[in-house]
Amino acid sequence: MDFLVYFSHHSILLLFIIVVKQRKYLSSNNHLKKRMVKSLKILVLIAHPRYENSLVNHSLIEGIKNLPFVTIQDLYEEYPDFDIDIHKEQQLLLEHDIIVWQHPIYWYNCPPLMKQWMDLVLAYGWAYGKNGEHLKGKIIFNCVSAGGSKQVYHHEGRNLFTLNEFLYSFNQTAKLCHMQYLPPFVVHQANIASEGICLSFANEYRILLTNLYNQETSIHELQAREYLNIHQYH
Repeated sequence: MDFLVYFSHHSILLLFIIVVKQRKYLSSNNHLKKRMVKSLKILVLIAHPRYENSLVNHSLIEGIKNLPFVTIQDLYEEYPDFDIDIHKEQQLLLEHDIIVWQHPIYWYNCPPLMKQWMDLVLAYGWAYGKNGEHLKGKIIFNCVSAGGSKQVYHHEGRNLFTLNEFLYSFNQTAKLCHMQYLPPFVVHQANIASEGICLSFANEYRILLTNLYNQETSIHELQAREYLNIHQYH
């Protein structure tokens, strides 16, 4: 009888110790997850041949350049001769969790240096294809400025297709590279946007990147949107 009492007390004590250790482990794991969330980094790849003349793009960059979790890579400043350092660019991608292709819409596409960056940096065997899973799970989207209004980027408008449809090649590129593609952040009528309008977009861009960093909005919710920015000036 004494043995059974001792065994019962011992079992209860052992169970108590296990529960305490599990709670400590779960608490430690939660703290680790929080640290992982806070470690997210965003890479903004901007490609604008006439960046100094673009009030929209200049305002967008000014609005985010002091965010500690954002790295800005100006491709035309970095590679004026188009001689891209592939290893350096791939390393930048590896060091970041969220990638932004920021560029103006040039003939329904991106400027040539951005296209060359994609052709060279997103290489077979590294970004896609056999053993090409280095970018798997990363988030990516376009931040674009377009001269035309939203009305002209419509099936019944002058451009016949929506802006999202013109960006299908970026969407498919992301999928081929095992990344999660989000809808674009878009500034329409960028060539006539006033300073006040540019500042409004810059503020929304800053809020968007901060929310992505803090994971305050689910990816599925963002993917359901037409544009990542809610406000539009047509």
